[in-house]
Formats: sequence, structure tokens, C-alpha cells
Amino acid sequence: MVKTPDELGLMRVSGRLLASVFEMLDEQNLIGMSTLAVNDLVERYICVDLGARPASKGQYGFKYVLNCSINHVVCHGVPDPDVIICDGDIINLDIMLEKNGLLADSSKTYVVGNVSPAAKRLVRTAQEAMWKGISQVRPGAHVGDIGHAIERHAKRNGYSVVREYCGHGIGRDMHEEPQILNFGRPGTGLCLREGMVFTVEPMLNQGTRRVATADDGWTIVTTDGKLSAQFEHTIAVTSIGFDVLTLRNDERRIA
Repeated sequence: MVKTPDELGLMRVSGRLLASVFEMLDEQNLIGMSTLAVNDLVERYICVDLGARPASKGQYGFKYVLNCSINHVVCHGVPDPDVIICDGDIINLDIMLEKNGLLADSSKTYVVGNVSPAAKRLVRTAQEAMWKGISQVRPGAHVGDIGHAIERHAKRNGYSVVREYCGHGIGRDMHEEPQILNFGRPGTGLCLREGMVFTVEPMLNQGTRRVATADDGWTIVTTDGKLSAQFEHTIAVTSIGFDVLTLRNDERRIA
């Protein structure tokens, strides 16, 4: 659960490499691309350009290097050559990368082309909710502080928070302790310690928080068909607060 200084150093390398994957995607015109084409682009970039490993591939029997969740898909969307990204879509791309045996995990919801004001507001609020949660991270804080900050921001803006999926510890394995719920009460749950590394990844829905699993056994969708948005970063607890290991250059003014 608590990483050594050497492990943290390697995780910072993995995190920086993963941030560069999203920076590469920021430059792409996604309109007209299939979600499988995005998957293949990311796989080439991670393996060839970065000399790293796409860590999702092969985990739990998953065949792809990323999850691509469009519009009413909450998470775990499966790349598909027949699913085309269209003008006006929102799409979450969730990617995990391994370098030197250590992992980093991050996701970003992209607004594609001419997106409705309502969809833009959802995406903006989901990103804000993630940062509200991250801002609670420091030694002596509790995981309930993170979840409370996320849920409070979501509800104040009229959105629901998905409860079935949450953040998680990460390091040499994809899912480690602790779980980081996106709801909670301040001062409750595990007390954070310097050296812990975990993800913060809220999923906000326009409508009800209820979700269902599609027939493929992977894809999670909103039951009411309304939009969902997610953001995720890998966070290390430092002696005075937090370090966002997957921070992208465009976010440095935020962090």
C-alpha cells in the first residue's frame, strides 16, 4: 500500500509517460475515427514511441489497451471498428501504462466538435469534482474526505455520482488497496499516509446514478440513457499534501 521512494520514482516516470499519451490524443481530430482506431493509435504510441507497455491489455481477459466510453457509457467501453466518434459526442478515454514494473492510470473525457452546452457543463463539473477530491489528499486525511468533496460538488451542480465504481490503490498491480469511493463522510474511512498511491476517478451522470452492464459483459451504461463523464488521475500522498503523477501540461495551472 505504501510505496518506497524508489517505487515512487518509477511511478513518476510511468505517470509522465501516460500524461504524454493524452497530450498526443489532444492533437488528434477524433471525428470520424472508430474507437478501435483510437485504441490502435494509443497502442502504437505506448509501445513504439514510449517503449512502455499498455497495462490494460490482457488484464481480466480484456483484449484492448484502453476503455472508450461514449455519451451514455459510464465506463469500460470496448473498442469497436463499427463505433465511430461523431461531432457532438463526449468520450472518456481510460488508459493504463506500465514502465519498469510500475503502473499509472488516468482518464479524460473529450468534448468532440460541436458539443451541447449541457454536455460541456457535465464534463467541466466532472473534472472539477475530481480536483475537489484530490485537494483533500494529505497525510492524516481520510478517504471519506475525498468522497465527500466529490459528491458534494456533483450534487451542488445537479448531478449524481456513480457508486458502483471507484478509485483504487495502484503500483505493481492494477487494483490495490485502498478503495477510494466517490462518496463518503468527512473524517471516516482509512487514514492516509505518506507514500500511498491511488487513483481518484469520479463518474458523474446527468440523470440517475443507476447503471447497468451491457450484453458484452464489459460496458457500463446509464439506465436512463443520459450522459456520463469521468476524469481520473494517479495520486501520491506526500509529506505535505499530494503529487499528481499523471498531470498533463495543460493542467499545471489547475494543480
